[in-house]
Amino acid sequence: MFGVTILGNNSALPAYERHPTAQVVTLNDQLFLIDCGEGTQMQLTRYKIRRSKINHIFISHLHGDHYFGLIGLITSMGLLGREHELHLYGPSPLQDILKMQLDVAATNLPFPIVFHSLDKEGVIVETTKFSVACFPTQHRIPCWGFIIREKKNPRKIQKEKVVQYGIPAAYYDKLKEGSDFENKNGEIIKNEWVTIPNKPPHSYAFCADTKFDETLAEKTKGVTVLYHETTYLKDLEERANTRFHSTTVQAATIAVKANVQRLLIGHFSSKYEKLDNFLAEAQEVFPDTHLAIEGATYQI
Repeated sequence: MFGVTILGNNSALPAYERHPTAQVVTLNDQLFLIDCGEGTQMQLTRYKIRRSKINHIFISHLHGDHYFGLIGLITSMGLLGREHELHLYGPSPLQDILKMQLDVAATNLPFPIVFHSLDKEGVIVETTKFSVACFPTQHRIPCWGFIIREKKNPRKIQKEKVVQYGIPAAYYDKLKEGSDFENKNGEIIKNEWVTIPNKPPHSYAFCADTKFDETLAEKTKGVTVLYHETTYLKDLEERANTRFHSTTVQAATIAVKANVQRLLIGHFSSKYEKLDNFLAEAQEVFPDTHLAIEGATYQI
């Protein structure tokens, strides 16, 4: 399963039962938390997402609506008896902020925090099953977007076929990579006899806070699902530019230029109670646009 659950979709001020930015990305057995605005751990509880399964937290930038919930979440993890390490990725000053908060409260966590400072574009997590990369966005302070990519072998095993040809399980990984198999009699079992093509790997890009920046289309080229902020409707383009934010039409334009499959929009300004116009304006430019609704999970 590869999907993103929206915990918070509003901008700086909580309003209309909308919360500041936070998302959980689920990739098979991995949970990734992206940003941690105020109220995040309450939203995790509300939507029955287990804190203990979150091993990687990514903080895009140090505006409060993107990380003010972090110290509360980390402290709660300790109170709940977490012992395994937590990997935290964010701008370098975040490490000192957390240390100060823990020190003044004389809090000793029962688990280690491994801090990864974001200071250059590139891959920040690499495993055999997934990778995570970061890239800069154009905001008032240093800000980072993230791309999570799943990894898949090019072929899938056909269980009944490998059993039929007597291929040992120890050789399955090579079959998934496309290799043929030679049995004890010297007979070659062709790979295509026992495997089928795998589905292409999917990817999710989180663009964080940013003004309209066409270079983001190149950085997120071809991703399956793109999340892009839409703080304002299109009539406030000038205000968006001044405040280093984006409009509906600008987000949809990035989606078109990046040739993505689907667009999620969020980070709505508290000046708007209703969100219908956000969807309508974005869909005029990029039809496969969806509102990032709190509590909803979007398949990637």
